[in-house]
Formats: sequence, C-alpha cells, structure tokens
Amino acid sequence: MIRGIGVDIIELDRIKQSIKRKERFVQRILTEREQERYLMLNEKRQAEYLAGRFAAKEAFAKATGTGIGKLGFRNVEVLSDEKSGAPTMKGKGYENYRIWVSISHSTDHAIAQVVLEEY
Repeated sequence: MIRGIGVDIIELDRIKQSIKRKERFVQRILTEREQERYLMLNEKRQAEYLAGRFAAKEAFAKATGTGIGKLGFRNVEVLSDEKSGAPTMKGKGYENYRIWVSISHSTDHAIAQVVLEEY
C-alpha cells in the first residue's frame, strides 16, 4: 500500500554556492558512505551528486509527512545499486517500507521523487 509520495527540485547553483560558503555542508547532508562516493567524483559531478541526494532526502521527508527538520539528512541514505546503478534509499525508522526513488539532473537543476510503499 502506498503511504506517501514526495518530490523536490533544487538548483545546482544553490548547491555549488553552499559547498563554497559552508565548510561542513557536505558532511551535514551526506552519510559517510555517500561522502566516500562524493569524493571520488570531479567537481561538476560532485555538485550534481550532492544536489540529487539533497533533493531525494527532501522528497523522502515530504513522503513521510515529517519534514526534514524532524528527520535529518543523515538519517536517510541514497546509494547506487551495484548492478544497475539505480539509486536506492534507506531511512532510519522506515525499515518496513519499500522506498522507490528516482533522481534526475539537467544543466541547472536536480529533481527527485520518492514513493513509500508499506510491506
């Protein structure tokens, strides 16, 4: 049964500015495993990666109905499936849900959609 749907869009320039202005921005948004992948990317891909994860986590918070303030960015993790490369998502306290996530980028934006399905 579908329990929630969320979508979020973010401007890549906003993320790039936050990376430059706020020293700990990346650590505040990404889990340790996400940071490992982030550090392997070039500067352009880092901004896209971070923006996509930011949007996915915001979309997840909207799908849960809690908002990111109660949930916390680091309570949600977005990794890539080893075989397909598709994003996968886990959220603390949402182990009994199947989480569907889609992330896309354009030149200027990243967008993500999340659907929560209860087992």
